[in-house]
Amino acid sequence: MTRAFLGLGSNMGDRLGYLKDAVAAIPECVAVSGVYETDPVGGPDQGLYLNAVVELDTGRSARGLLELCRMLEALAERVREVRWGPRTLDVDVLWVDGEQVDEPDLVVPHPRMLERAFVMMPLGELAPDLAEGWADPETGGCRRWGDWDELTGGAC
Repeated sequence: MTRAFLGLGSNMGDRLGYLKDAVAAIPECVAVSGVYETDPVGGPDQGLYLNAVVELDTGRSARGLLELCRMLEALAERVREVRWGPRTLDVDVLWVDGEQVDEPDLVVPHPRMLERAFVMMPLGELAPDLAEGWADPETGGCRRWGDWDELTGGAC
């Protein structure tokens, strides 16, 4: 089994509900970070995001995790109309221990995770080793919104 991390975000409809449903559908989930409310980065004018990071203990490859991400987004009825536009659910493969991928539709470790407080702050809660030395560039707003267990009534 391998340690892996997925980043989740939502800024449409029941944001917390979409995150909660996605986490509940991840069988290999072992931990969930706190929830962060974040200003949108890039794209059109849109609402605030809720973001969290999920830790998995999995036998899936990075490619298998990407398939899981797409399935979770489909369950949330995500529609891809505008790049970096609003979405019910966005799920990204952030990290898979011991694996590096550089393909047109998948790059692991995630190529922009070090630039994004909404990834690194929750990731640092679960994997301080991966956030070691990271400094928040304090670009945009990223505020801790609450504890996962308190907001949802339970972990994975």
